[in-house]
Amino acid sequence: MRVTTIDPISGNDVLNTDNAPHTIEGSGQDALLIYFESEQNRQAYLEIESKTPSSTLVDIYNGTTGTAREM
Repeated sequence: MRVTTIDPISGNDVLNTDNAPHTIEGSGQDALLIYFESEQNRQAYLEIESKTPSSTLVDIYNGTTGTAREM
């Protein structure tokens, strides 16, 4: 499992992962654990719809350059 502490909505690094909201995208070795600064950011992320029907949120996240507004 891969882990990212960069909130994909705000672009900020999440420093306190013990209490931070998170979600897991994918499964197995390719799973991605994503931490968020707030529950509001997590909900915004979960509401994002893929523009390409065959893409998963993990594919979209992996294709970004790190700016939150891209998604």
